[in-house]
Amino acid sequence: MDQPAAQAVTSEPDSGAAPASLLVDHQAPERLVVQRGIFVGPWPTINDELYAVVKGGSQRERLSIQLNKGAEANLNTYFGRFAASYWQRWTTVTEVQVSATLNVARRARIKLLASDIAGHRRIVDSIEVTESGSFTMTAPLDKFVDGGAMWLEFAAIGGDVEISDLAWTVDAPDHVRPVAIAICTFNRADDCAQTIAALASDDTVVAAIDAVFVVDQGTDLVQDRQLYTETAAKLGDKLRYLRQPNLGGAGGFTRGLYEVSAFNEHADVILMDDDILCEPETVLRLNAFANLTVEPTLVGAQMLFLLNPDYLNVGAEEVHLHKLMHGQKVPKALRNVSMLNKRQERRVDAGYNAWWTCLIPAEVVARIGLPIPIFFQWDDVEYGIRAREAGFVTVTLPNAAVWHADFYWKDFDDWARYFSTRNSLIVGALHTELDAKALSRQFFRSISEHLVAMQYGLVYTTLKGIEDFLDGPKGLADGGIEAMAAIRKGRADYPETIKHPAATAPVQSSHLHTRRASGEPSHAKLILVKRAIDQWFGRTQHGIIGVTREDAHWWHISLFDHVVVTDASQSGVRVRQRDKAKARDLLRRTRKVLRRLRQELPAVQKDYRDALPTLTSRENWERLYAAKPPTS
Repeated sequence: MDQPAAQAVTSEPDSGAAPASLLVDHQAPERLVVQRGIFVGPWPTINDELYAVVKGGSQRERLSIQLNKGAEANLNTYFGRFAASYWQRWTTVTEVQVSATLNVARRARIKLLASDIAGHRRIVDSIEVTESGSFTMTAPLDKFVDGGAMWLEFAAIGGDVEISDLAWTVDAPDHVRPVAIAICTFNRADDCAQTIAALASDDTVVAAIDAVFVVDQGTDLVQDRQLYTETAAKLGDKLRYLRQPNLGGAGGFTRGLYEVSAFNEHADVILMDDDILCEPETVLRLNAFANLTVEPTLVGAQMLFLLNPDYLNVGAEEVHLHKLMHGQKVPKALRNVSMLNKRQERRVDAGYNAWWTCLIPAEVVARIGLPIPIFFQWDDVEYGIRAREAGFVTVTLPNAAVWHADFYWKDFDDWARYFSTRNSLIVGALHTELDAKALSRQFFRSISEHLVAMQYGLVYTTLKGIEDFLDGPKGLADGGIEAMAAIRKGRADYPETIKHPAATAPVQSSHLHTRRASGEPSHAKLILVKRAIDQWFGRTQHGIIGVTREDAHWWHISLFDHVVVTDASQSGVRVRQRDKAKARDLLRRTRKVLRRLRQELPAVQKDYRDALPTLTSRENWERLYAAKPPTS
């Protein structure tokens, strides 16, 4: 969750009595619904072919579809498939039943199909129906360890066919655990109200969840929206609204874990971003899966892109701690592909799941405590790593997803880079043995590229993150409020960090000439040295140069001394200008900071490890929630 500047709010750490249903386990039905047949997306922007592909005439509703005579419906789609491989590998389930109600004019053909790791399809069962009523097909989960899924295909023969109440079910466990949803928000009142309303729109999902905690850290309050008021009436006493200081995504999500675990140490929590487009069915699928895993398991939803809603961000992610790199694609996982055309047949096992939507089992909180108060960025990564070290794996469940803002529309040169730098070092220090010399070389290379690209504010941001990491865990005492305010203030001294409307940027448009980039240099290190020397001595092309986002590479921009670069958001431009004095000062600071990193890393690493139990304790978070927020 993006976190703008801290604002004054009223802290209310006492949320009152727990919803009654959250306090007890629930009696399980004879069979547990683990997936429903959905035929229409929850929003008009969503392509219905993510749910079912139809040839011929049809009329769709959310939970039903009518096929005209001769039409066919194929549910081998993103949301239509049953992720058989994941269910066989991670749960106690040995067979699955799929059933539906049919209204048949003449005849319907139904096929249950399966795939394998290579995408080869096979027919598991096939029936023909000539009378209206329900049908059930059963299939063992015995050939899917490495990959594969199951799905249905329908054909309307000689007349119309209506399909409704489609459900995949399994033998239910002895009991169903209570589950709550925790949504963290900061001044995105409209988005948050929409997300809550989406959850409340599905009666089956509302019945399945026991509480919804809305943790509001802003000043533009969700509770002031009419849509929220209307939704509150639907959710009744299941809805809990909390206000607190702006402690970032880490503080907001942790509040949900903190509250729920206080009510019931056996209740699971689904963490959910405020600004997503929510698919309510995903909540049902995550919760059902978590109730049937062999061991308590973190169960995450996948992320589809908000602006390109057919596209999957990544099938599963892992972290490369020694390089301070998270969001790394698990080998063989799909990445940035349209799910209208691709299927993730191979089972890919995640290292962690980001908290756009992720279920945290109660046992994890009881065993490892709460997240670390690092404001935002890497908090979900750290918690996933810590959980795995304690024996709890993460499963990113295919065919369960929400739509989240596309990452490549966010500019790398942002104040959030401070937290990404500082927190990656903190997480690395906690969970691996960092190589100070290797990291120094890595940082020096990236900082050098930023310097020749005239991104002085980005260099400042990176160095500030390293410096504050080296100052030790005392910098986390307030949950990140002061650090966030300080980095925003410090970046204001660097004009190229400011985004301007393209039409009114502070340059003479008639003097602006666009220059396209050539290919990436084959000897990047040599080119970097050459560009640095040319920048230092002013051997650059003069005048005002325009550079598109796709051409904004350091080796291209460093050819010039005054550049107007399109921001990644496509909502404006940044103006970069060569400044030798700033470059010299930042280079000196870089050498000093990296020398400190090489010398102090072992001791600082020990300090963070020693402080972890205190930082993640209930007492520490209770103190943060009760603290007086800043006034600006």
